[in-house]
Amino acid sequence: MKIKFLLMLTGILFFLNSCSKDDNITANTLEIPVANAPKDVNDAGFRAKWMYVSHAKSYLLDVSTSENFSTFVPNYNAKEVTDLNEVVAGLNGGTQYYYRVRAKNETETSGYSNVISVVTTGSSNIPEDPTFLKVKANKLANPFFVGMAVKASQLTTGSPYDVILKNEFSSISAEYEMKMDQISTASGVYNWTTADKIVAYGNSNGINVHGHALVWHNSVPQWLKDFSGTDAEFKAEVKKYITDVVTHYAGKVKSWDVVNEAVDDNGGAMRNTIFLQRMGANYVKDCFQWARDAAKAAGDNSLLLFYNDYATSTNIPKQDKVFSIVDDLKTSNLIDGLGFQMHNNYLSPTKAQIQTDFNKATAKGLKIHVSELDIQVNQSNDISTFTNERRLAQKEKYKEIVQLYNALPAANKYALTIWGMKDNESWIPFSTELNHPGNDWPLLYDSNFAVKSSHTGFLEGLD
Repeated sequence: MKIKFLLMLTGILFFLNSCSKDDNITANTLEIPVANAPKDVNDAGFRAKWMYVSHAKSYLLDVSTSENFSTFVPNYNAKEVTDLNEVVAGLNGGTQYYYRVRAKNETETSGYSNVISVVTTGSSNIPEDPTFLKVKANKLANPFFVGMAVKASQLTTGSPYDVILKNEFSSISAEYEMKMDQISTASGVYNWTTADKIVAYGNSNGINVHGHALVWHNSVPQWLKDFSGTDAEFKAEVKKYITDVVTHYAGKVKSWDVVNEAVDDNGGAMRNTIFLQRMGANYVKDCFQWARDAAKAAGDNSLLLFYNDYATSTNIPKQDKVFSIVDDLKTSNLIDGLGFQMHNNYLSPTKAQIQTDFNKATAKGLKIHVSELDIQVNQSNDISTFTNERRLAQKEKYKEIVQLYNALPAANKYALTIWGMKDNESWIPFSTELNHPGNDWPLLYDSNFAVKSSHTGFLEGLD
Protein backbone atom coordinates (compact mmCIF):
# COMPACT_ATOMS: atom_id res chain seq x y z
CA MET A 1 0.00 0.00 0.00
CA LYS A 2 2.86 2.31 0.90
CA ILE A 3 4.52 1.54 -2.43
CA LYS A 4 1.30 2.37 -4.34
CA PHE A 5 0.98 5.63 -2.42
CA LEU A 6 4.57 6.60 -3.24
CA LEU A 7 4.05 5.80 -6.91
CA MET A 8 0.88 7.93 -7.01
CA LEU A 9 2.64 10.80 -5.26
CA THR A 10 5.56 10.59 -7.68
CA GLY A 11 3.16 10.67 -10.64
CA ILE A 12 1.34 13.72 -9.29
CA LEU A 13 4.59 15.57 -8.69
CA PHE A 14 5.78 14.71 -12.22
CA PHE A 15 2.46 15.97 -13.69
CA LEU A 16 2.60 19.22 -11.72
CA ASN A 17 6.21 19.74 -12.69
CA SER A 18 5.34 19.18 -16.37
CA CYS A 19 2.46 21.67 -16.19
CA SER A 20 4.73 24.17 -14.51
CA LYS A 21 7.30 23.84 -17.30
CA ASP A 22 4.60 24.21 -19.97
CA ASP A 23 3.26 27.28 -18.22
CA ASN A 24 6.73 28.80 -18.11
CA ILE A 25 7.23 28.14 -21.81
CA THR A 26 3.90 29.80 -22.60
CA ALA A 27 4.60 32.73 -20.31
CA ASN A 28 8.06 33.31 -21.77
CA THR A 29 6.91 33.26 -25.42
CA LEU A 30 7.34 36.87 -26.54
CA GLU A 31 4.49 38.69 -28.19
CA ILE A 32 5.17 40.92 -31.18
CA PRO A 33 5.39 44.53 -29.97
CA VAL A 34 3.24 47.37 -31.29
CA ALA A 35 5.13 50.46 -32.46
CA ASN A 36 3.50 53.85 -31.78
CA ALA A 37 3.62 57.17 -33.59
CA PRO A 38 6.82 59.11 -32.94
CA LYS A 39 7.15 62.07 -30.59
CA ASP A 40 9.41 65.13 -30.54
CA VAL A 41 10.00 65.13 -34.30
CA ASN A 42 12.62 67.73 -35.27
CA ASP A 43 15.11 68.52 -38.03
CA ALA A 44 17.66 65.94 -36.89
CA GLY A 45 15.63 63.17 -35.31
CA PHE A 46 12.63 61.95 -33.34
CA ARG A 47 11.65 59.78 -30.38
CA ALA A 48 10.58 56.28 -31.45
CA LYS A 49 7.98 54.68 -29.16
CA TRP A 50 6.41 51.24 -28.67
CA MET A 51 4.21 49.26 -26.28
CA TYR A 52 5.44 47.07 -23.41
CA VAL A 53 5.74 43.33 -24.06
CA SER A 54 5.48 40.90 -21.12
CA HIS A 55 8.75 39.15 -20.24
CA ALA A 56 10.78 41.28 -22.65
CA LYS A 57 14.09 42.38 -21.13
CA SER A 58 15.00 44.66 -24.06
CA TYR A 59 13.93 45.72 -27.54
CA LEU A 60 15.71 45.77 -30.91
CA LEU A 61 15.14 48.97 -32.90
CA ASP A 62 15.61 49.29 -36.67
CA VAL A 63 15.57 52.65 -38.50
CA SER A 64 15.75 52.93 -42.28
CA THR A 65 15.10 55.30 -45.17
CA SER A 66 13.40 52.48 -47.07
CA GLU A 67 10.05 50.93 -46.17
CA ASN A 68 11.39 47.42 -46.77
CA PHE A 69 14.45 48.05 -44.56
CA SER A 70 16.88 47.12 -47.32
CA THR A 71 19.34 49.51 -45.72
CA PHE A 72 19.67 50.85 -42.17
CA VAL A 73 20.53 54.20 -40.67
CA PRO A 74 24.01 53.82 -39.07
CA ASN A 75 23.82 52.51 -35.47
CA TYR A 76 20.13 51.59 -35.85
CA ASN A 77 20.29 48.05 -37.15
CA ALA A 78 18.81 45.99 -34.27
CA LYS A 79 19.96 48.58 -31.74
CA GLU A 80 19.26 47.17 -28.27
CA VAL A 81 17.12 49.42 -26.05
CA THR A 82 15.95 48.64 -22.51
CA ASP A 83 13.27 51.36 -22.38
CA LEU A 84 9.96 51.76 -24.29
CA ASN A 85 11.30 54.64 -26.36
CA GLU A 86 14.52 55.80 -27.91
CA VAL A 87 15.72 59.15 -29.22
CA VAL A 88 16.87 58.63 -32.80
CA ALA A 89 19.44 61.31 -33.64
CA GLY A 90 21.84 62.35 -36.38
CA LEU A 91 19.23 62.32 -39.16
CA ASN A 92 18.71 64.65 -42.11
CA GLY A 93 16.03 67.32 -42.24
CA GLY A 94 13.03 66.94 -44.52
CA THR A 95 13.59 63.21 -44.98
CA GLN A 96 11.33 60.15 -44.82
CA TYR A 97 12.32 57.47 -42.27
CA TYR A 98 10.75 54.20 -41.08
CA TYR A 99 11.15 52.30 -37.82
CA ARG A 100 10.18 48.94 -36.33
CA VAL A 101 11.03 46.98 -33.18
CA ARG A 102 11.32 43.43 -31.85
CA ALA A 103 11.09 42.26 -28.26
CA LYS A 104 14.01 40.29 -26.75
CA ASN A 105 14.41 38.03 -23.71
CA GLU A 106 17.92 36.61 -23.50
CA THR A 107 18.05 34.18 -26.45
CA GLU A 108 14.45 34.62 -27.59
CA THR A 109 13.44 37.33 -30.09
CA SER A 110 9.91 38.20 -31.22
CA GLY A 111 8.75 38.96 -34.73
CA TYR A 112 8.84 42.50 -36.14
CA SER A 113 6.32 45.12 -35.07
CA ASN A 114 4.28 47.22 -37.46
CA VAL A 115 6.28 49.78 -39.44
CA ILE A 116 5.99 53.46 -38.49
CA SER A 117 6.65 56.22 -41.02
CA VAL A 118 8.04 59.58 -39.91
CA VAL A 119 9.29 62.65 -41.79
CA THR A 120 11.81 64.89 -40.07
CA THR A 121 11.10 68.60 -40.04
CA GLY A 122 13.15 71.25 -41.76
CA SER A 123 14.05 71.41 -45.39
CA SER A 124 15.83 68.96 -47.61
CA ASN A 125 17.09 72.04 -49.49
CA ILE A 126 15.69 70.60 -52.69
CA PRO A 127 13.41 73.05 -54.58
CA GLU A 128 9.94 71.97 -55.60
CA ASP A 129 9.78 70.23 -58.96
CA PRO A 130 8.27 72.62 -61.55
CA THR A 131 7.42 69.85 -64.04
CA PHE A 132 3.81 69.99 -65.24
CA LEU A 133 1.77 67.06 -63.93
CA LYS A 134 0.15 65.98 -67.19
CA VAL A 135 3.44 66.27 -69.08
CA LYS A 136 5.05 63.69 -66.81
CA ALA A 137 1.92 61.51 -66.65
CA ASN A 138 1.65 61.46 -70.45
CA LYS A 139 5.19 60.08 -70.72
CA LEU A 140 4.31 56.99 -68.68
CA ALA A 141 4.15 53.61 -70.35
CA ASN A 142 0.49 53.51 -69.26
CA PRO A 143 -0.66 57.14 -68.95
CA PHE A 144 -3.84 58.36 -67.29
CA PHE A 145 -5.77 61.60 -66.97
CA VAL A 146 -4.66 64.06 -64.29
CA GLY A 147 -7.82 65.85 -63.21
CA MET A 148 -8.93 68.93 -61.30
CA ALA A 149 -12.30 69.97 -59.84
CA VAL A 150 -13.32 73.36 -61.22
CA LYS A 151 -15.87 76.14 -60.94
CA ALA A 152 -17.13 77.94 -64.04
CA SER A 153 -15.99 81.29 -62.60
CA GLN A 154 -12.37 80.09 -62.73
CA LEU A 155 -12.37 79.45 -66.47
CA THR A 156 -11.73 82.97 -67.72
CA THR A 157 -9.06 83.00 -70.41
CA GLY A 158 -5.74 84.24 -69.04
CA SER A 159 -6.67 83.84 -65.37
CA PRO A 160 -4.18 81.99 -63.11
CA TYR A 161 -6.65 79.10 -62.94
CA ASP A 162 -6.85 78.95 -66.73
CA VAL A 163 -3.06 78.97 -67.15
CA ILE A 164 -2.51 76.22 -64.58
CA LEU A 165 -5.35 74.06 -65.90
CA LYS A 166 -4.07 74.18 -69.47
CA ASN A 167 -0.47 73.48 -68.41
CA GLU A 168 -1.00 70.85 -65.75
CA PHE A 169 -4.30 69.01 -66.17
CA SER A 170 -5.83 66.74 -68.78
CA SER A 171 -9.27 66.27 -67.18
CA ILE A 172 -11.81 68.39 -65.30
CA SER A 173 -14.81 67.66 -63.07
CA ALA A 174 -17.36 70.27 -62.05
CA GLU A 175 -17.04 70.72 -58.30
CA TYR A 176 -20.77 71.34 -57.92
CA GLU A 177 -22.23 73.06 -60.97
CA MET A 178 -23.23 69.96 -62.96
CA LYS A 179 -25.39 68.45 -60.21
CA MET A 180 -29.15 68.05 -60.41
CA ASP A 181 -30.23 71.07 -58.37
CA GLN A 182 -28.00 73.31 -60.51
CA ILE A 183 -29.37 72.14 -63.85
CA SER A 184 -33.01 71.16 -63.23
CA THR A 185 -35.29 74.07 -62.36
CA ALA A 186 -38.61 72.25 -62.92
CA SER A 187 -39.90 69.12 -64.58
CA GLY A 188 -38.30 69.08 -68.03
CA VAL A 189 -36.92 72.61 -67.58
CA TYR A 190 -33.14 73.06 -67.52
CA ASN A 191 -30.59 75.79 -66.99
CA TRP A 192 -27.58 74.63 -69.02
CA THR A 193 -25.60 77.89 -68.94
CA THR A 194 -23.03 77.19 -66.24
CA ALA A 195 -22.57 73.49 -66.97
CA ASP A 196 -22.26 74.25 -70.70
CA LYS A 197 -19.43 76.69 -69.94
CA ILE A 198 -17.47 74.01 -68.09
CA VAL A 199 -18.01 71.41 -70.80
CA ALA A 200 -17.17 73.85 -73.61
CA TYR A 201 -13.95 74.86 -71.82
CA GLY A 202 -12.81 71.26 -71.65
CA ASN A 203 -13.82 70.44 -75.22
CA SER A 204 -12.19 73.54 -76.75
CA ASN A 205 -8.92 73.01 -74.86
CA GLY A 206 -8.52 69.27 -75.40
CA ILE A 207 -9.27 68.50 -71.77
CA ASN A 208 -11.35 65.44 -70.83
CA VAL A 209 -14.65 66.25 -69.10
CA HIS A 210 -15.93 63.96 -66.35
CA GLY A 211 -19.58 64.51 -65.38
CA HIS A 212 -20.27 64.78 -61.65
CA ALA A 213 -22.92 63.69 -60.75
CA LEU A 214 -26.33 62.67 -62.12
CA VAL A 215 -27.93 61.48 -58.86
CA TRP A 216 -26.89 62.58 -55.37
CA HIS A 217 -29.10 62.89 -52.32
CA ASN A 218 -27.60 66.28 -51.38
CA SER A 219 -28.36 67.94 -54.71
CA VAL A 220 -32.08 67.26 -55.14
CA PRO A 221 -33.86 70.34 -56.51
CA GLN A 222 -36.63 71.73 -54.35
CA TRP A 223 -39.33 70.99 -56.91
CA LEU A 224 -38.42 67.29 -56.83
CA LYS A 225 -38.23 67.22 -53.03
CA ASP A 226 -41.77 68.61 -52.97
CA PHE A 227 -43.04 66.37 -55.77
CA SER A 228 -46.56 65.24 -54.89
CA GLY A 229 -47.10 62.71 -57.63
CA THR A 230 -46.99 58.95 -57.19
CA ASP A 231 -43.75 57.06 -56.66
CA ALA A 232 -44.00 55.79 -60.24
CA GLU A 233 -44.29 59.39 -61.44
CA PHE A 234 -41.33 60.41 -59.26
CA LYS A 235 -39.30 57.62 -60.84
CA ALA A 236 -40.30 58.83 -64.30
CA GLU A 237 -39.06 62.32 -63.45
CA VAL A 238 -35.63 60.98 -62.44
CA LYS A 239 -35.48 58.89 -65.62
CA LYS A 240 -36.37 61.94 -67.71
CA TYR A 241 -33.67 64.04 -66.02
CA ILE A 242 -30.93 61.43 -66.51
CA THR A 243 -31.99 60.83 -70.11
CA ASP A 244 -32.08 64.52 -70.98
CA VAL A 245 -28.73 65.37 -69.36
CA VAL A 246 -26.86 62.41 -70.86
CA THR A 247 -28.39 63.20 -74.25
CA HIS A 248 -27.52 66.91 -74.01
CA TYR A 249 -23.86 66.12 -73.34
CA ALA A 250 -23.52 63.05 -75.57
CA GLY A 251 -20.05 63.01 -77.13
CA LYS A 252 -18.97 66.00 -75.02
CA VAL A 253 -18.83 64.50 -71.53
CA LYS A 254 -16.76 61.31 -71.67
CA SER A 255 -17.80 59.82 -68.33
CA TRP A 256 -20.40 60.29 -65.61
CA ASP A 257 -20.72 59.53 -61.92
CA VAL A 258 -24.22 58.13 -62.33
CA VAL A 259 -24.98 57.70 -58.62
CA ASN A 260 -22.97 59.30 -55.83
CA GLU A 261 -22.76 58.09 -52.21
CA ALA A 262 -25.69 55.64 -52.16
CA VAL A 263 -24.29 53.58 -49.26
CA ASP A 264 -24.67 54.59 -45.61
CA ASP A 265 -21.66 54.99 -43.32
CA ASN A 266 -23.10 52.68 -40.66
CA GLY A 267 -23.43 48.94 -41.14
CA GLY A 268 -23.19 48.80 -44.90
CA ALA A 269 -26.86 49.50 -45.59
CA MET A 270 -28.24 51.62 -48.39
CA ARG A 271 -28.40 55.29 -47.46
CA ASN A 272 -31.99 56.25 -46.64
CA THR A 273 -32.39 58.89 -49.34
CA ILE A 274 -35.40 60.24 -51.18
CA PHE A 275 -34.38 58.05 -54.12
CA LEU A 276 -34.42 54.87 -52.01
CA GLN A 277 -37.70 55.87 -50.38
CA ARG A 278 -39.54 56.68 -53.58
CA MET A 279 -37.87 54.44 -56.17
CA GLY A 280 -37.09 51.31 -54.19
CA ALA A 281 -34.03 49.17 -53.56
CA ASN A 282 -33.14 48.85 -57.25
CA TYR A 283 -32.93 52.57 -57.92
CA VAL A 284 -29.15 52.56 -58.46
CA LYS A 285 -29.43 49.93 -61.17
CA ASP A 286 -32.35 51.80 -62.75
CA CYS A 287 -30.30 55.00 -62.95
CA PHE A 288 -27.40 53.21 -64.62
CA GLN A 289 -29.76 51.55 -67.08
CA TRP A 290 -31.31 54.90 -68.04
CA ALA A 291 -27.88 56.49 -68.48
CA ARG A 292 -26.68 53.61 -70.66
CA ASP A 293 -29.86 53.65 -72.74
CA ALA A 294 -29.70 57.42 -73.25
CA ALA A 295 -26.08 57.29 -74.39
CA LYS A 296 -26.76 54.52 -76.89
CA ALA A 297 -29.84 56.30 -78.22
CA ALA A 298 -27.72 59.41 -78.77
CA GLY A 299 -25.06 57.40 -80.59
CA ASP A 300 -22.53 57.70 -77.75
CA ASN A 301 -21.32 54.12 -77.36
CA SER A 302 -18.09 55.04 -75.55
CA LEU A 303 -19.56 56.84 -72.54
CA LEU A 304 -18.08 55.49 -69.29
CA LEU A 305 -20.40 55.08 -66.28
CA PHE A 306 -19.03 55.22 -62.72
CA TYR A 307 -20.36 54.67 -59.22
CA ASN A 308 -18.71 57.12 -56.78
CA ASP A 309 -18.33 56.95 -52.97
CA TYR A 310 -16.02 57.73 -50.05
CA ALA A 311 -14.34 56.03 -47.06
CA THR A 312 -14.48 52.55 -48.55
CA SER A 313 -10.83 51.84 -47.71
CA THR A 314 -11.42 52.10 -43.95
CA ASN A 315 -15.12 51.23 -43.58
CA ILE A 316 -15.24 47.54 -44.51
CA PRO A 317 -19.04 47.04 -44.23
CA LYS A 318 -19.45 50.02 -46.56
CA GLN A 319 -16.77 48.64 -48.88
CA ASP A 320 -18.55 45.29 -49.01
CA LYS A 321 -21.89 46.92 -49.85
CA VAL A 322 -20.36 49.08 -52.58
CA PHE A 323 -18.83 46.04 -54.22
CA SER A 324 -22.10 44.13 -53.99
CA ILE A 325 -23.78 46.98 -55.90
CA VAL A 326 -20.93 46.92 -58.40
CA ASP A 327 -21.29 43.16 -58.87
CA ASP A 328 -24.96 43.54 -59.75
CA LEU A 329 -24.26 46.36 -62.19
CA LYS A 330 -21.35 44.48 -63.73
CA THR A 331 -23.52 41.42 -64.35
CA SER A 332 -25.85 43.59 -66.43
CA ASN A 333 -22.97 45.37 -68.21
CA LEU A 334 -24.09 48.70 -66.80
CA ILE A 335 -20.91 49.94 -65.10
CA ASP A 336 -17.42 50.74 -66.37
CA GLY A 337 -15.66 52.08 -63.33
CA LEU A 338 -15.58 52.92 -59.64
CA GLY A 339 -14.81 56.35 -58.20
CA PHE A 340 -12.84 56.40 -54.95
CA GLN A 341 -13.27 59.91 -53.55
CA MET A 342 -10.28 59.77 -51.18
CA HIS A 343 -10.86 62.77 -48.97
CA ASN A 344 -7.99 61.44 -46.88
CA ASN A 345 -5.64 62.75 -44.21
CA TYR A 346 -1.90 62.38 -43.83
CA LEU A 347 -2.30 59.39 -41.48
CA SER A 348 -5.22 57.49 -42.98
CA PRO A 349 -6.07 55.33 -44.84
CA THR A 350 -2.93 53.24 -44.75
CA LYS A 351 -1.14 52.13 -47.88
CA ALA A 352 -2.36 48.56 -47.31
CA GLN A 353 -5.99 49.68 -46.95
CA ILE A 354 -5.90 51.65 -50.20
CA GLN A 355 -4.17 48.77 -51.98
CA THR A 356 -6.89 46.34 -50.84
CA ASP A 357 -9.60 48.65 -52.16
CA PHE A 358 -7.83 49.00 -55.51
CA ASN A 359 -7.22 45.25 -55.75
CA LYS A 360 -10.92 44.50 -55.33
CA ALA A 361 -11.81 46.89 -58.14
CA THR A 362 -9.17 45.60 -60.53
CA ALA A 363 -10.22 42.00 -59.86
CA LYS A 364 -13.68 42.95 -61.13
CA GLY A 365 -12.27 44.50 -64.30
CA LEU A 366 -13.31 48.04 -63.36
CA LYS A 367 -11.64 51.29 -64.29
CA ILE A 368 -10.56 53.21 -61.19
CA HIS A 369 -11.06 56.93 -60.81
CA VAL A 370 -9.47 58.55 -57.78
CA SER A 371 -12.17 61.11 -58.12
CA GLU A 372 -11.92 63.70 -55.33
CA LEU A 373 -8.44 63.55 -53.84
CA ASP A 374 -7.33 65.92 -51.11
CA ILE A 375 -5.22 65.24 -48.01
CA GLN A 376 -5.93 66.97 -44.72
CA VAL A 377 -3.02 67.75 -42.42
CA ASN A 378 -4.98 69.31 -39.57
CA GLN A 379 -7.89 66.93 -39.06
CA SER A 380 -7.51 67.20 -35.27
CA ASN A 381 -7.10 70.99 -35.32
CA ASP A 382 -3.82 70.68 -33.45
CA ILE A 383 -1.78 73.13 -35.55
CA SER A 384 -2.41 76.78 -36.39
CA THR A 385 0.19 77.08 -39.16
CA PHE A 386 1.26 74.71 -41.91
CA THR A 387 4.31 73.16 -40.24
CA ASN A 388 7.25 71.63 -42.06
CA GLU A 389 6.48 68.27 -40.48
CA ARG A 390 2.93 68.23 -41.86
CA ARG A 391 4.05 69.66 -45.20
CA LEU A 392 6.46 66.78 -45.71
CA ALA A 393 4.09 64.15 -44.35
CA GLN A 394 1.47 65.36 -46.82
CA LYS A 395 4.02 65.19 -49.63
CA GLU A 396 4.74 61.55 -48.79
CA LYS A 397 1.02 60.66 -48.65
CA TYR A 398 0.38 62.18 -52.08
CA LYS A 399 3.41 60.30 -53.39
CA GLU A 400 2.13 57.04 -51.88
CA ILE A 401 -1.33 57.35 -53.44
CA VAL A 402 0.04 58.28 -56.87
CA GLN A 403 2.50 55.35 -56.72
CA LEU A 404 -0.33 52.95 -55.90
CA TYR A 405 -2.45 54.34 -58.72
CA ASN A 406 0.38 54.37 -61.23
CA ALA A 407 1.09 50.69 -60.50
CA LEU A 408 -2.41 49.66 -61.63
CA PRO A 409 -2.76 47.67 -64.86
CA ALA A 410 -3.30 49.91 -67.87
CA ALA A 411 -6.86 48.64 -68.39
CA ASN A 412 -7.88 49.76 -64.90
CA LYS A 413 -6.53 53.31 -65.06
CA TYR A 414 -8.78 56.26 -65.84
CA ALA A 415 -8.01 59.46 -63.95
CA LEU A 416 -6.64 60.82 -60.72
CA THR A 417 -8.52 64.03 -59.89
CA ILE A 418 -7.53 66.61 -57.27
CA TRP A 419 -10.55 68.18 -55.57
CA GLY A 420 -9.73 71.86 -56.07
CA MET A 421 -6.77 74.05 -56.88
CA LYS A 422 -5.88 76.30 -53.94
CA ASP A 423 -5.75 75.49 -50.23
CA ASN A 424 -7.73 78.57 -49.24
CA GLU A 425 -10.60 77.61 -51.57
CA SER A 426 -10.89 73.96 -50.52
CA TRP A 427 -14.19 72.78 -49.05
CA ILE A 428 -12.47 71.14 -46.08
CA PRO A 429 -11.95 74.02 -43.62
CA PHE A 430 -15.52 75.18 -44.22
CA SER A 431 -17.31 71.83 -43.90
CA THR A 432 -19.70 71.54 -40.96
CA GLU A 433 -19.96 67.79 -41.58
CA LEU A 434 -16.25 67.37 -40.93
CA ASN A 435 -16.49 69.43 -37.73
CA HIS A 436 -13.28 71.02 -38.87
CA PRO A 437 -13.37 74.73 -38.02
CA GLY A 438 -9.60 75.18 -38.10
CA ASN A 439 -7.24 75.81 -40.95
CA ASP A 440 -6.08 73.16 -43.36
CA TRP A 441 -3.86 72.97 -46.41
CA PRO A 442 -5.07 69.92 -48.37
CA LEU A 443 -4.23 70.65 -52.03
CA LEU A 444 -1.32 71.08 -54.46
CA TYR A 445 -1.20 74.89 -54.59
CA ASP A 446 -1.10 77.54 -51.87
CA SER A 447 -3.30 80.64 -51.76
CA ASN A 448 -0.90 82.41 -54.16
CA PHE A 449 -1.06 79.65 -56.82
CA ALA A 450 2.46 78.46 -55.91
CA VAL A 451 3.18 74.73 -56.09
CA LYS A 452 3.65 72.99 -52.74
CA SER A 453 5.63 69.96 -51.65
CA SER A 454 2.46 67.94 -52.24
CA HIS A 455 2.79 68.79 -55.95
CA THR A 456 6.36 67.47 -55.89
CA GLY A 457 5.11 64.36 -54.08
CA PHE A 458 2.58 63.78 -56.85
CA LEU A 459 5.35 64.01 -59.44
CA GLU A 460 7.61 61.67 -57.45
CA GLY A 461 4.78 59.16 -57.35
CA LEU A 462 4.96 58.98 -61.15
CA ASP A 463 8.62 57.83 -61.10
